[in-house]
Order: sequence, then C-alpha cells, then structure tokens
Amino acid sequence: MAFASLDAGDDQEPLAEINMVPLIDVMLVLLIIFMVTAPLLTHAVKVDLPRATSAPNLTKPDNVQVAIDGRSQVYWNGEAVDHATLAERMAGAAALQPQPEIHLRAERTTPYETVAQVMAAAARQGLSRIGFVTQPGDAAP
Repeated sequence: MAFASLDAGDDQEPLAEINMVPLIDVMLVLLIIFMVTAPLLTHAVKVDLPRATSAPNLTKPDNVQVAIDGRSQVYWNGEAVDHATLAERMAGAAALQPQPEIHLRAERTTPYETVAQVMAAAARQGLSRIGFVTQPGDAAP
C-alpha cells in the first residue's frame, strides 16, 4: 500500500501503487448484500398450473374439408364445387348446432386471393371456426 513518507525529496514522483482499501470495502458491502438477499430468492410460491397432454389432435367427425388446388378449384369434402354451391353448403353448415369446423387445405401454388375469398365466404355465412391443414414435409426450402 502507498503511504506518505516524511522524506521531502520524493514529493515530485507520481504515486505508482493502487489504493486497494476502497475496493475491498465495496467488495465486502456487496458480499453482505448478496448474503442477505440470497435466502429471499429461494422463496417459492405454490401455484396450481394446468396439466398439458401431448396426445395427437384427433379430427372429430364434425368438420368439413375444404380444399383448393393450384387452379383455384374449390372442393367440399372431396367434391368439386363452384362459388354458388360453396356458399349454399356453408350456409347449411352454419345452421348446424354445434357448427362444424372448416379445415382449409390449399396447394402451395394456390393464389392467396382464392384462399381469402373462401375465408370471407365462410365468415359471411357465420362460420368462425376455420383451421388450416398443412403437410409436415411441405416446408419451403
């Protein structure tokens, strides 16, 4: 540690040692703070969380398969339909209680406009449960 000397000849030399006492004081204060706060961090709050299952999502029989191919042809449960027939079938499905879920499947080359029109037609008829069906291996590279 650096202490002042009584020798008068050394006054012009710069002090080359670092005073460690303030650094040690700060370290000890931080150590005491961490020792006091550490038991508070281990306090646990008991919470009843819901249990989740990893069962596969099984398709219920109350759904309608709507598919759109790359040429914008719409299929209702595998049967090709035009826009008027699609609107009629959606109105019939909307009248059912409980309403069936629409499973919408579109090819990769399908124009988004066609998909948006089918979704809008479903919304106009009051069908609000629309799910998108994808193939796991169809991710774009």
